[in-house]
Amino acid sequence: MEKISVLTAKLKKAVAEEGIGGLAGRTKGYLARAKKEKEFQREKSRVYRDILFISGCNEQLPHPHRYRVVHQMEQLEAGGYTCDTVYFQELKPWMVRCYGAFVIFRCPMTDTLREFATMAKQMNKPLWYDVDDLVIDTKYTDQIPFLDRMQPEERQAYDQNVRNMGELLSLCDAAVTTTAALAEELKQYVPEVLINRNCASDEMLLLSEAVLKEKQKKNEADGTAKKVRLGYFSGSATHLDDIEMIVPVLKQLLGKNPNLELLIVGILELPVELKLFASQIQMEGFVDYQKLPERIASVDINLAPLTDTIFNRAKSENKWVEAALVQTVTAASNLGAFAEMVQDGEDGVLCRDEAEWLEKLQWLIDDEPARKAIAGRAYGRCSRECVTIFHATGICEWVERHWNLRCAFVLPAMEISGGIRVALLHAEMLVKAGAQVSLFTLEGEAEWYHEGDFHFPVLSAEREKLQGTLDLAVATMWNTAEFVEQSSKIRKKKYLVQNFEVGFYPPGSPYRIATSATYRMRSPMEYVTISKWCQNWLREEYHTEAVYLPNGIDPSFYPKRGRDLQGKIRILIEGDCSAEHKNVDESFRIVEQLDLEKFEIWYMSYNGNPKSWYRVDRFLHRVPYEKTPEVYAACDILLKTSLLESFSYPPLEMMASGGYVVAVPNGGNLEYLKDGENCILYPQGNLAEAKAAIERILTDAELRKKLDTGAEETVKERNWKRIEPQILEQYLGK
Repeated sequence: MEKISVLTAKLKKAVAEEGIGGLAGRTKGYLARAKKEKEFQREKSRVYRDILFISGCNEQLPHPHRYRVVHQMEQLEAGGYTCDTVYFQELKPWMVRCYGAFVIFRCPMTDTLREFATMAKQMNKPLWYDVDDLVIDTKYTDQIPFLDRMQPEERQAYDQNVRNMGELLSLCDAAVTTTAALAEELKQYVPEVLINRNCASDEMLLLSEAVLKEKQKKNEADGTAKKVRLGYFSGSATHLDDIEMIVPVLKQLLGKNPNLELLIVGILELPVELKLFASQIQMEGFVDYQKLPERIASVDINLAPLTDTIFNRAKSENKWVEAALVQTVTAASNLGAFAEMVQDGEDGVLCRDEAEWLEKLQWLIDDEPARKAIAGRAYGRCSRECVTIFHATGICEWVERHWNLRCAFVLPAMEISGGIRVALLHAEMLVKAGAQVSLFTLEGEAEWYHEGDFHFPVLSAEREKLQGTLDLAVATMWNTAEFVEQSSKIRKKKYLVQNFEVGFYPPGSPYRIATSATYRMRSPMEYVTISKWCQNWLREEYHTEAVYLPNGIDPSFYPKRGRDLQGKIRILIEGDCSAEHKNVDESFRIVEQLDLEKFEIWYMSYNGNPKSWYRVDRFLHRVPYEKTPEVYAACDILLKTSLLESFSYPPLEMMASGGYVVAVPNGGNLEYLKDGENCILYPQGNLAEAKAAIERILTDAELRKKLDTGAEETVKERNWKRIEPQILEQYLGK
């Protein structure tokens, strides 16, 4: 936020220059832009895509951005990935939610990028640093003679920027680069490096093909060339020392061959030694890439000299590729990428020293058929091997190998019920195992879900919003299954069945049929369940096989307290009284049978409010999950009367806290509730037996001792640490 004094100064300046009306117009325009940007951010922040390129270059340095961002995005998109790009100074924290991986191109470390990288690592999202020059350590850039011409302050800023790039590189998981020499140096900073050579884009090929047709027409019309043109396309001023290396050669050739011309394109001044031949030399400024093919095609020989430094040995073969696509022969220094890629005399010419430059350039000047033959072979090779869409497989396969498993749990909303809690626990296990996990919701505006050290991005479960690939998606409730089933972006689909949700709706509700249909989906859907009861009815009623994943508990989360059952006994009733299958009314009918002078009644519910006739001493509404252990620890007996449960966590949570359980048996809780061993069960509707069960716990010390032992064993068996390997095996296959 700008300081008030600065804003005041700007305000005064605007009023002085534009008047109140002008200021109002400017303010209106600013507000409109801000609103539009906010709407754009909100919409984009709900979309999931594969890869975000964070670029350290903008329009002031377009050439590197085009090759290493735009062209690599084209390669990845040709391989089926979805990509976006953002300038590093426009990077926003919300963007870390919306992509599966990040390519950071030539960016210096900033506070924003440090925070962004930390968040990405917490979510197991890979960071890959892309760099096409050795601008990551001053030990390399000190070898660029041009930098010695900078003013001290300018050089200091340049060097600091280089060091900042090296710092960010070292924070990344791997690097992507252009040449073997670069890769060798980068291995000192990151554990792995991919060489993905620079390629021409499909647009460059199109532009080059159009220029080539015109060139061929012109050659046919002109016949044998009377003049021969050399071309040097430098780009930046840092190449001054490269051209100066062959100035003695150019001086001899221009003097010896009056039919020879030289075109120099870029931010360079004509070397003093060549001014004598000014009539044979044409100087042009920087050329836009769309016009570059035409300028390269206008020369017969493309010059690519490089002084022999480690910095230059790391440079790519762009100049050769660009010239090859318009069938112009390249003469290059025999080092680095040129030595790797160019076959001397076959599809280019390589020169080791001044004598070779002089000899080979004179040969090319004299032998037009040789020039054209070499250029033709270079075109044939580069138009096949050095274009993005024909060179996509390598980087796509590398990305696939280096991606952490991309998972999603699809939820109805971020309202944390017992079933959602289980799904989130599974998600936490996957994150600990190295997977990246997102939450997709059918409803709600939440962007994050935080649980302890875990930070889950929350995105929209709409098919048009899922534009990136997921390795695994898990439906968690019946209404999330359709999204998982129908999305073509999900490779492996699972449905975590946690209850017979048909029973949640009364007869005649259309949701009963829709819910039932999800238990027999036709597309490849793997069913898993946390309940043996669910596993049985899926098999028997729907002929659907489901893998059983036991539910568990973290005992350390629940402070255990021995109950002496002296004084007023506190009974906890839990459940949504608006849900018929929770049968909460029965719990309060049992309460009516008790001597309320001896009991205190607490009622905990996430959704429903107590009915007017309920006897409630304390109502606990929407208790945060992390506070529920305090509730269990404060109570003595849990009275749980649900009729339909796939598992039922509250009894297990009460056991873990050292309390006692009186419950109605149902299909789910019978998996671990054992009457007389770790709880007391009574038949649904038998209020007298329920009352008697409560009184037995109060009066029978031997029974309490037995229940304590049984509860302790049950909690031990259900410890998540024992169950976690089974869950990871199912999701990860290991």
